[in-house]
Amino acid sequence: MERIIKSVDYDYATVKKTIDALCCRNPHLQQFIIGKSCAGRDITAIKLGGAEEYVLFAAAFHGSEHITTNILLMFLEELSFAFDKNKFLAGINVKKALGNRGILFVPCVNPDGCEISIYGATACGNDNAKISNLCAGKFKTWNANLRGVDINHNFDAGWQRLHVLERQMGIVGPAPTRFGGTHPHSEPETLAMVKLCDDYNIRHAVALHSQGEVIYYNYNGLEGSRAKQMAEIMATTSGYALDVPVALATGGGFKDWFIKKYLRPAFTVEVGKGKNPLPITDAFHIYNDIREMLTICSIM
Repeated sequence: MERIIKSVDYDYATVKKTIDALCCRNPHLQQFIIGKSCAGRDITAIKLGGAEEYVLFAAAFHGSEHITTNILLMFLEELSFAFDKNKFLAGINVKKALGNRGILFVPCVNPDGCEISIYGATACGNDNAKISNLCAGKFKTWNANLRGVDINHNFDAGWQRLHVLERQMGIVGPAPTRFGGTHPHSEPETLAMVKLCDDYNIRHAVALHSQGEVIYYNYNGLEGSRAKQMAEIMATTSGYALDVPVALATGGGFKDWFIKKYLRPAFTVEVGKGKNPLPITDAFHIYNDIREMLTICSIM
């Protein structure tokens, strides 16, 4: 297979062109728009196969974690190729193992935040002065969306408690990270993910973040025994550790909301190690470390 995905910064335009190229090569892939960002950028999902139930993989909730877009696209490329050609991936006959199950991919939940992290002031448009002031000119570590709301603090799961913690930490308004908005689901990026999950029968969901090489799987004891068993398999196949979020990392996240609403497993996987944004040259290495885990997670 000639690789389409590279270890380069995947900005909005590159993501769009890459998805087009992957769908052109593989007739089993179908792309569709699930929503628009604050700046009007498309939030795109890709569906592999038609099925009664799906597994969802999503990445780049945070701008400075845009390496997760590369990693998810690498997985999409290899998985769809193996599916189309009836080949093995990570020792698994993907097409046979999936059976009557499809896969949904959202490579970039927060396109505005990623553009800001990659390009800085030029990506901020009319909000340049405001965003520059909020991050003191340190655009690379920007995590929020264009309005300064952290998407992974904006979901309706323990949002009120998290909002109180944010204020206690001095986060009282738009910020580069950790401000959960004025109310749950206030942001178009959040609503896009909520609608996607409402529209499809999703068996379980995986959100890729960076960094730490850990897996989070629980939320208030609502995740059930299957989630722990799955998490243990994911940890074994990746070498990542299981962990429990604390303080500002608890509640408000996509994983938390999915577990709370559907009482089905969902996972946050913190890929790689280092300081965000991780070097984009690490993308292939990180993907190789978790290829087996992602493949197995798609068929569990």
